[in-house]
Amino acid sequence: MQNPLLNPQHKEDAFEQSVRPSSIDEFIGQQKAIDNLKVFIKAAKQRGEALDHVILSGPPGLGKTTLAYIIAEEMGVNMRPTTGPIIDKPGDLAGMLTNLEEGDVIFIDEIHRLNPVIEEYLYSAMEDFTLDIVIDSGPNARSIQIELNRFTLIGATTRKGMLTAPLRARFGIDIRLDYYDVELLQRIALRSADIMGFGINDAGAHEIASRSRGTPRIVNKLLRRTRDFAQVDHLDSIDEHIADKALNALDVDRNGLDDMDIRMLRAIIEHYGGGPVGLSTLGVAVGEDKGTIEEVYEPFLIKEGFLQRTPKGRIATNKAFSYLGIQRPADSGSLFD
Repeated sequence: MQNPLLNPQHKEDAFEQSVRPSSIDEFIGQQKAIDNLKVFIKAAKQRGEALDHVILSGPPGLGKTTLAYIIAEEMGVNMRPTTGPIIDKPGDLAGMLTNLEEGDVIFIDEIHRLNPVIEEYLYSAMEDFTLDIVIDSGPNARSIQIELNRFTLIGATTRKGMLTAPLRARFGIDIRLDYYDVELLQRIALRSADIMGFGINDAGAHEIASRSRGTPRIVNKLLRRTRDFAQVDHLDSIDEHIADKALNALDVDRNGLDDMDIRMLRAIIEHYGGGPVGLSTLGVAVGEDKGTIEEVYEPFLIKEGFLQRTPKGRIATNKAFSYLGIQRPADSGSLFD
């Protein structure tokens, strides 16, 4: 069973909003992407134009939604958030787009799950700022063209490869968010603790950051739970000792691995000799959807050096064998180890 504290897809909305950066200068990490974005926003404002359409991609919990809100705030326009699966009919899309004012931002989370029919309507809206709607049917069917105010579409996706080529081509700004290093996560923990009004020292923040799977959302979750332990122990500050006690009690691994990560590595090593093993086979072996494995678990395991992705399948590295305390057979070494 997956530890919900380590699942970046689980959101704690009220708390997340309270610690969410409100300006681009407050956003921690992703420095190259942020620097480029500052240039694009400044240039658009100088021209008095809407910002080009933006696609934000990367694993869950890295700040795609936060960045979308910051873009709207920096541009000084309204933000209209929605998600791909919710836009079910062309009329839904028409209602949202026709209500946008000049320069407004419409944010579509999980844009890779957009209905293909809706996507077709988006093409002309994004390119020409017009919407062609067919009304009635049969002999009475007719097409009407609706002029739209110029707007910015921001799409967020964890699976950019699932976007069609025509849709990808219509985004002028492409931003990829990557996992954070421990030092940046430590800064996020210190900032969030300050907003919460609870003390924390550098060592305590580092302990939490090092177990957070490179993900700001998980840092904030673990920080809240650690604060609970500190509070019950009548402490007014989090240090490395209470952080270690709390995170051990919560079954949070020192490397940020949860039960599903370990099950995947064990399956590859114990059932398939360390690999290679196909994604579908691995999904059946651990009882998890292959899409979830590819989107949530695999990127972190690859980043941390526990797993390799090859044309033949997934391979457990020497680090994975060592972590699980299993001796790698002499004839099963990876080409990359």
